[in-house]
Amino acid sequence: MTERFNKPALPGAELFEAQADGTSDPAEMAAAGHRIANLLVRGPRNEADKGLVDRVLHLADAEGLGVIADLWSHAAADTVAGSLWRLYLLRTWVYRSPQQAAREYAAGKAFAPVHEVLAGVVDPPGPDEVMSLVDTCVRGVVGEDFDVTLDRAAAFAHIVGVGRAQLETGDPHSAAKLVDTAMHLRRCAELERAARLH
Repeated sequence: MTERFNKPALPGAELFEAQADGTSDPAEMAAAGHRIANLLVRGPRNEADKGLVDRVLHLADAEGLGVIADLWSHAAADTVAGSLWRLYLLRTWVYRSPQQAAREYAAGKAFAPVHEVLAGVVDPPGPDEVMSLVDTCVRGVVGEDFDVTLDRAAAFAHIVGVGRAQLETGDPHSAAKLVDTAMHLRRCAELERAARLH
């Protein structure tokens, strides 16, 4: 007896509308999130892919990147979608708290000099420099150097996590989560270099 498997639905208008009202199948949403993440990082292979990327980018412009990023929120850490979710979270946090990000980065760089070189923030880092770094990382998503993007974001998250732990006002729990985020991003960079990040 031959079993029939259903192919995951391609993310079309219905999928995005279903996401907006919360009625979509979670497995369908996860599959769509992985497909979109891979298309954004790897680039379109055909006209249908190109149309989908254009639609996703238009949706991100119109509704905000959060609408797309939400598709990646439950993805495994060692996937393209999971790595994009972590990049999105870093960028969102830096834009909401640029002063804090700069302060924690400055506090952490003395304890992580190798990571500082990788992160590439000018000295001394202010809020604008930190936001510029995060934007550079996100802009590097599409292209051949995705591993470098992930390494830079990992270095940034590591330094900020270490800095947060050093400050008297720092939260050790959230500092540890940032260091974990750095570890996940670094692992994704390694997988990307080995052509094993999917």
